[in-house]
Amino acid sequence: MGRYVARRLLQMIPVFIGTTLLIFLMVNVLPGDPVAALWGDKPPDPAQVAQIKHDRGLDLPLWQQYFHYMGGLLQGDFGHTIAGNRPILDEITQAFPVSLRLAVMAWTFELVVGITLGVLAGIRRGRVLDNAVTLFTLLVISVPIFVFGLFFQLIFGNQLGWVTPTVQDSENIGELLLPALVLGLVGLAYVARLTRTSIAENRQADYMRTAVAKGLPRRRIVTRHLLRNSLIPVVTYLGTDIGALMGGAVITEGIFNVTGVGNLLYRALGQREGAVIVGVVTVLVLVYLLASLIVDLLYAVLDPRIRYA
Repeated sequence: MGRYVARRLLQMIPVFIGTTLLIFLMVNVLPGDPVAALWGDKPPDPAQVAQIKHDRGLDLPLWQQYFHYMGGLLQGDFGHTIAGNRPILDEITQAFPVSLRLAVMAWTFELVVGITLGVLAGIRRGRVLDNAVTLFTLLVISVPIFVFGLFFQLIFGNQLGWVTPTVQDSENIGELLLPALVLGLVGLAYVARLTRTSIAENRQADYMRTAVAKGLPRRRIVTRHLLRNSLIPVVTYLGTDIGALMGGAVITEGIFNVTGVGNLLYRALGQREGAVIVGVVTVLVLVYLLASLIVDLLYAVLDPRIRYA
């Protein structure tokens, strides 16, 4: 197991370099000049623009800019914003815990409700509950997430008054409940469908017939045999979804005014702050890679037949 983990960590290095290089190149071909944008509607001073670009290394070839960025990254330096000259690491450090808290709440919602609905639907395949879960998940997947956000905001915030329509304090977990529900809704539908399909397939497996023939209690058959062997595809999805939730929170955080990574990324795109975009995506790439490693290790816990050398 130790050698496998070490090998996977080494494999992460070229993946990390490749993804950050790709994002760096994509960001630097965005239209517009972020330095010239500092002057707003006024014509920029060419001499000052050239000086700012020289001070920040923006006049260097892209490959030199990338190496300078990676060199600073290894020292924990993500650079500074062009507008305001603020440390990008401070911006990410302030926004990241908010998005992480929101993503974990949405992920927990997916895990608990999605697996529960999937198990109930899979066990009762073809019955009323199964059909109801199938229709519900199809509806959720078909409707854009911003529609649910605006609808829930209108109903629970404006009409019923159960929550504030927009988040006033992003540190308050209670105010993040509705955004987390909206953020995790689509993931919940996919988890429910994956679980339902996996449960329905494994019910016909030989080991299930053997467990029933041995006279084992129904709860033990479901939890120890059926559910455990059916969770591998679900764990794969849930493991990678934690990064997707953080990166995909741009719309949800915008609707509910949550000051997290999604909000930071949205503002950076509007201001063409390429260094901020690359910094945020770099953190999200690390989250994806670590989540992928944890998922692979969980396979051996769920299925004893899987062993890593």
